[in-house]
Amino acid sequence: MASTDNRGTGASRRNGTKTNTDPSTAVVISVAATATGLIALIIALAAGGAVTPQVIPGLPDAGPLTRWGLPVSKNVQDAGAVLTVGLLLLAAFLLPNDKGVPSSQALGYVRAASWTGLAWAAGAGATLVFQLSDTVGQPPFAVIGDQLSSYAGQSTQGIGLTVVILLATAVALFGRTVVTGAGVITLLGIALAGVVPPALTGHSATAGSHELAVTGLALHVLAICLWVGGLAAVTFHALRPGGEHAALAVRRFSRFALWAYIGVAIGGAASAISRLYAVQELYTTPYGRIILVKIVLFGVLGYLGWLHRRSVVPRIGEASGRARFVRVAGGEIVIMAAVVGISVALSRTAPPPPAESEVDPVTAILGFPMPPPIDAQSLLTLWRPDLLFIMLVVCLGGFYAVGVVRLVRRGDRWPWGRSLAWALGLLLLVAAVLSGVGTYAMVLFSTHMLQHMALSMMVPLLLVLGAPATLALRALKPAQRRGDRGPREWLSAFLGSSFSRAVTHPGVAAPLFVLSPYALYFTPLFPALMSDHLGHMLMNVHFLATGFLFYWVIAGVDPGPRKLPYLLRILLLLVTMGMHAFFGIAIMMQTEPLAPEYYAQLEIPWSSSVGEDQYTGGGIAWSIGEIPTLLVTIAMLRQWARDEERTERRRQRHSRRDGSDDADMDAYNAYLQELDRRSRGES
Repeated sequence: MASTDNRGTGASRRNGTKTNTDPSTAVVISVAATATGLIALIIALAAGGAVTPQVIPGLPDAGPLTRWGLPVSKNVQDAGAVLTVGLLLLAAFLLPNDKGVPSSQALGYVRAASWTGLAWAAGAGATLVFQLSDTVGQPPFAVIGDQLSSYAGQSTQGIGLTVVILLATAVALFGRTVVTGAGVITLLGIALAGVVPPALTGHSATAGSHELAVTGLALHVLAICLWVGGLAAVTFHALRPGGEHAALAVRRFSRFALWAYIGVAIGGAASAISRLYAVQELYTTPYGRIILVKIVLFGVLGYLGWLHRRSVVPRIGEASGRARFVRVAGGEIVIMAAVVGISVALSRTAPPPPAESEVDPVTAILGFPMPPPIDAQSLLTLWRPDLLFIMLVVCLGGFYAVGVVRLVRRGDRWPWGRSLAWALGLLLLVAAVLSGVGTYAMVLFSTHMLQHMALSMMVPLLLVLGAPATLALRALKPAQRRGDRGPREWLSAFLGSSFSRAVTHPGVAAPLFVLSPYALYFTPLFPALMSDHLGHMLMNVHFLATGFLFYWVIAGVDPGPRKLPYLLRILLLLVTMGMHAFFGIAIMMQTEPLAPEYYAQLEIPWSSSVGEDQYTGGGIAWSIGEIPTLLVTIAMLRQWARDEERTERRRQRHSRRDGSDDADMDAYNAYLQELDRRSRGES
């Protein structure tokens, strides 16, 4: 590591370029960011009233240590998560690699991420203790013991923080031994997964609009970690004497930062909308005023980012441009630290309560009031803004369209049938999740089963026939640096990896597709997932993923690690669909309703019987499987015929080129065809 740094510094001197990278600048930026974050945290806590509550005599009070210790420990937790994600992002994607092998400096950042991951885990552990202390109203040292272990294993917020501690510790441990690019990307995925649980188990899970609150906050914190952490890591690398490929890392992060900025804006707006019930609450409540401060600082950061892209990044290769980048990025980091502190204080500030008329048990369970009796009009008009699937549809449709346009502009052809299948799949996904079908799927078992069948059997099949991986491999540009890996190279490596080979094995893909419904609906897992918006969202994602994997194995045209014979594909399809049809019959034969504790608490006034609705749902599961079976059979027969034609053309070209014995066979076949033609002419 040291020899690399010396070579880089010497190269700069030989080229006559002054890098202006004083290590003390990094210390100044770090101290300024830490101080600014703490000051912003204290001011926001005082403004929101989180540290000056009205203590009622006779009620338990955790004391000032918890009131101040909880936000401070959470700030440490968030800072550790941001730095860990940023360092791993720099090592995985912003610095170049050699055919998937990170450079020595990149591996050094992975080792640094193991230390920040350890600090992240420690901050999460302290947050767990202070959070329990705040919940039960006892001092922190009084809750350590059996009470803490019970809270960590039974409460949703306790379980979320426990998961964070485990994932952060995993990053800290495995970060010491990872040496491959795939390993670094895996660590980055683990770190991003560790950021999400607090957002899914906090106040967002009880907000009025579950679809906006949960997904919006999760997107918000993920984008912030990538944006803030990435900028901090890139700035440190630019300040580091002998930092290799600093200009390249800055250019790559500049393109990435725009998407992160958009993600922060969308997630923050969705989260705010789900908690504020009127526009005036932005300036009449402490919660709204803190949000206004975040909006102003966010606008300032957007201006600095625009300044980066316009005047700093184009001249980043010059010494003056690199020095200006450090100055602007340092200011950004300080403001970002203040925003992180304000966000922690916002999580400790009570949002404005809803009106009394909006509080009812059904709304608390579903996130929306009881819909009217189901009919064609309500299915077409009762749309729900599920942010996760809105983003999924927009991203999948937008990237696919960009890929097709890129191929057409350079003169390549893309089959219109594949584009049509992709568009129909996305439209069906919108109808199944965002329309009235998605609304009534939370209320009626029959509509839920209709949604399940669409998400697991129809939407994945249409998306698979769109050949997205083939389009991406043709549309994405190769990496500019020889030996480096860009999006195209990483996608190609993933398609041929051992992981892809394992999950695309028929013994894995088919059981996941056909056996998971049995494990879901005939166990207590179904009512547990239905009772929580996050659980229902995970069910829908699972349906999509397992269906896509199954159809990609038997009907996909994308390149993959294995290619099954067509007879085996047809046999696998028939066996799987037969078991799926039996699943519908098994539901129809049930004498007791599934998830009675969930549907009983809804008390649907216009539904006659839960049992009859369940019987209808079983009939839908039994009958709807014929449609994808027919479509897959037709698609496989066409693929089989085209594959035989291509094989025959290759054989003929090989015969003509090599002069092998196949040429005699071709001549003999031509002779037989001529005899047949003559005999037909005589008759």
